[in-house]
Amino acid sequence: MNPIHGLFALFLAFSCALAANADQKWITYQPPEGKANGKKIVMIAAGWEYRAEEGLTMLAKILSQKHGFTCTVLFAINKENGTIDPNTADNIPGLKMLAEADMLIMLGMMLDLPDSQLKPLVQYVDSGKPILAFRCTVLAFKNLEKRGSPYANYDLESSTGSGGFGGLVLGERWRGHHGHHAVESTRGVVNGRYRNHPILKGVAGDIWGPTDVYQIDYLPEDAVVLAYAQVLKGMKPDDPPNFHKPVMPMVWAWERPANFGKSRVVTSTIGASEDLASEDLRRIVVNGVYWCLGMEDKIPEKSDVDYVDPYEPSAFGRNKFRKGLKPADYGLGQGVVRKRADTDTAEQKAEQK
Repeated sequence: MNPIHGLFALFLAFSCALAANADQKWITYQPPEGKANGKKIVMIAAGWEYRAEEGLTMLAKILSQKHGFTCTVLFAINKENGTIDPNTADNIPGLKMLAEADMLIMLGMMLDLPDSQLKPLVQYVDSGKPILAFRCTVLAFKNLEKRGSPYANYDLESSTGSGGFGGLVLGERWRGHHGHHAVESTRGVVNGRYRNHPILKGVAGDIWGPTDVYQIDYLPEDAVVLAYAQVLKGMKPDDPPNFHKPVMPMVWAWERPANFGKSRVVTSTIGASEDLASEDLRRIVVNGVYWCLGMEDKIPEKSDVDYVDPYEPSAFGRNKFRKGLKPADYGLGQGVVRKRADTDTAEQKAEQK
């Protein structure tokens, strides 16, 4: 073959690979050579408020590059233009990959997925494999009963009284905001009674996030509360506590009865992209993954949770997500750095205020 023709063929193949990657509806982070531990994690990042597309991709990079997990992040995808669109409640491509997953990590809110997409998620849950869930996943699904879905018991408003996905799978359903939403922030307080629990290994206890405390009224008797949430009177980490509002469970571990055995579940009511700027919260998450997978003996003395790429999370709220991004835009070597800010239209900038 003519050398020039050979170079052209390589260039063409490389260009086609880039184009295919750009059109992919999800993103997979492979561990560095020689570091893979053989475990596959699927993450669901969907929901209009808490910038899951930023926080979960950041965590996926840490878990893959520093701890050897193969991580695939699934997104809410706009059906018309293929971009990540947290306002899309009925389309998360790639959920069939849960069939080969060892673990699910989820931040999802008020989703109305078609039954064909819900089925592999339900099958995963029924299998008894582990789950780590953040914040509004306690109200993950809506409208399922109204449209007659066979998975209506996952609906928050299910007439069966199941409490929806939260009540059935995570140990608690959505009850409401305990702190004043977007006015009072959250200080995490480690439960000293369980200071020797594997998930708290290396955790100093410096946890703060700008999202508010959730109301938690019921947990299973065998759930272990690892950290409590204290309401602060403002949106800064040094604001004073609001002592008129008692602390609430914030992070708990639970071994849920499933598939004739026990399914390990970790739930955190704090976990928006801005919350995950807390190093100790990230350490709880990483340790929680090890624990969920029965790998607690492999938890380091102090898990490495430093960012792999620059991380500048966007504020929570409706329409504050980065417009026009595709999964490939969250690839390794690319941080959440608002790289498209200069090209945003005036309308997009107004929406993000």
